[in-house]
Amino acid sequence: MNKIFALLAVSSLFALTSCIEETFPENGTATAEQIAESSSALEAAVNGIPSQMCQGYYVYGEQTHETDMAFPQFMIAQTELLGDMYPEGSNSGYDWYRNYNTIDRSFGKNSYFAYLPWFTLYKFVKASNDVIAAVDIEAEGVSDQMKALVGAAYACRAFDYFMLMVFWEPASNIYTDCSKVMGLTVPIVTEATTGDDSKQNPRVTHDEMIKFILSDLDKAEAALANYDLGNPNLPNLSVVYGIKAKTYLWDEQYDKAAEYAQKAIDESGKRPMTEDEWTNPTTGFAQAAGSWMWYLHYSPEMMGNLCNFTGWMSGEADWGYSSLTFPSIDRSLYDRIGENDFRKKVFLNPAKFDYYNYQTVRDRQYIEDAPAYLALKFRCLSGDWETYSVGGAIDVPVMRVEEMHLIHALAVGRTQGVDAGLNLLRSFVSTYRDPAYNFTTSNQRDFELEVMWQMRIEFWGEGEGFPIAKKLKPGVMQNYAGTNAPSNIFKVNFEGIKPNWNFVIPQYEIDSNPTLDETNNPDPSETFTAPAEEGVYFPGNNK
Repeated sequence: MNKIFALLAVSSLFALTSCIEETFPENGTATAEQIAESSSALEAAVNGIPSQMCQGYYVYGEQTHETDMAFPQFMIAQTELLGDMYPEGSNSGYDWYRNYNTIDRSFGKNSYFAYLPWFTLYKFVKASNDVIAAVDIEAEGVSDQMKALVGAAYACRAFDYFMLMVFWEPASNIYTDCSKVMGLTVPIVTEATTGDDSKQNPRVTHDEMIKFILSDLDKAEAALANYDLGNPNLPNLSVVYGIKAKTYLWDEQYDKAAEYAQKAIDESGKRPMTEDEWTNPTTGFAQAAGSWMWYLHYSPEMMGNLCNFTGWMSGEADWGYSSLTFPSIDRSLYDRIGENDFRKKVFLNPAKFDYYNYQTVRDRQYIEDAPAYLALKFRCLSGDWETYSVGGAIDVPVMRVEEMHLIHALAVGRTQGVDAGLNLLRSFVSTYRDPAYNFTTSNQRDFELEVMWQMRIEFWGEGEGFPIAKKLKPGVMQNYAGTNAPSNIFKVNFEGIKPNWNFVIPQYEIDSNPTLDETNNPDPSETFTAPAEEGVYFPGNNK
C-alpha cells in the first residue's frame, strides 16, 4: 500500500498529465492504514467519485466556462457532435456547446474544447487512482466489501479511459491529415505514475489501451463478483460487463461484444424503459427508471442555476440556458422516428397539439409558442420548472440496458449474419418502442447504420450514439432541404465524420508532457466555410 491516500479536493485544478502535481493544496488527507482499517472511510472516498462526476464547475472550481459540467458535458457534447441537436431559441450564441456542432471557431489546442474534456476525464482518473492506491485488494485480510469498493474504482477508471480513447483516437477523414497519429490513444496514468514519469508519457497505441482497460475491468469483475455494493451510483457487476461490451465493440471484437452485452442484460435484470417512464412530465429522465444500470445524482449543494444538466437540456425549465436556447432535435432525426414510436412524443411536432396532446407542466400556450422540434425528453424533477435546486436535483443516466440490447444486435449481426442481428433489432424496437417497426435489409452496412440511428434516437441528449457513429462514419448532413439548423454556421455537411470528432490535446498538457508535441491530433478548426451547399458534402483535401 502507498503511505498516503490523498482525497482530491473537488475544486482543485492540477497539472493534468501526471494527475499528480496540483496547483492548489488538497483538503483533507487520510493515511492508507486508516483507509484500510475503516471500510466506512474507503466507502466515503469511493462515493466521492460519482459525486464529482456531476459537479458543476468541476475543473475550474468557479464560473469560467459553462461547459465545465463534469460528466454531463459529454452527454451534451456528443449529441452536438453528431449534429442531432440545435439551439432554436432567439440567440444561438447562448449555446456554449455549439462549437461541437459547428466548429467554425477555435477547436484547437488552445481552446476550451480541448482543455475541458481532457482535464475533466483525467481528473476522474485521478479520483479512481487515489482509491486504487489506498488498498491492495490482493493483500490478506481485505474484506469482500473493501475489495468491491476498490473494484468500483477500477471500473470507473476503465470507463474514463474508454471515453478518452473514443474522443482522442483519430478516425481517418478527408478534412485533416491523421496519418502520423493513427492508432494512438492517450497517455496512461495510474496510481503508480510518478511526477517524472508524467513528463515523458507518450500516447499509447490502441492495442495497449484496450489491454489496459480490459485489465482494469477484469480486476473490477473479480472484486465485484462476490459482493454487491447496493449503490446504483457506482458500477456493479452488470455495469462492468457493459463497459466490456462497449470496449470490445470499439475494438471490433464482435463476438466478445455480443457475449458481454448479453451478460450485462442478464446480470442487470433490467428491462427497457416504458412509455410512461419516457413521457412522464414530473419524472421522465429526471428520476432513475427501470432500465438504468448506473446513474449519478445531482445534489442541490453541488450545482448552480446555470451549470446543471436540466438547466441545459430541459425544454420546460425556466432557469439556466435551456430557457434561452430551447434545445431541439434535428428535423431529419425526428423524421426517422416511426409514427407509432412513443419516443416521438417527447419532441414537439410543428403541428403541436393538432398532432399530439403533449404532457407538460407548463401551460398550453407555452407549447404553442415554443419552437418546433423542442425536446421535452428531460423533465424537471417533480415538475418544478421554476426552482433549479428542486427541479434540477435529478438522476443522470450513465448506462441503460437499452444500449446493451443495441450493441448485442449489432455485434450478432457481424458474427452471425445480418438476419440474426436484424431479428434482434426488430424484436427490441417492436417490443419496447414501436409495434409497427419492421425495418428490412440484407446489406451489412445498411443494417449497422440502422442500429446507429436507433441509438441516436434512443440516446438523444445522452450521447451514447457517438462511439458507434465514429466507427461507422455515416456522414453528417445538416444543410438539407427543410433543415431546422438555426443559422448558417450550423449548416455544415461532412463526408464520413466531422473533423472535430478527433479531439485535440490541449497545449497546457503538452507543456507539461513535451513528448506529446509531435503526436497531437490535427487542428480541425476552420476546415471549411459555412454554409455548405444544400445536400452536398464539403470537399476535402486529404483523400
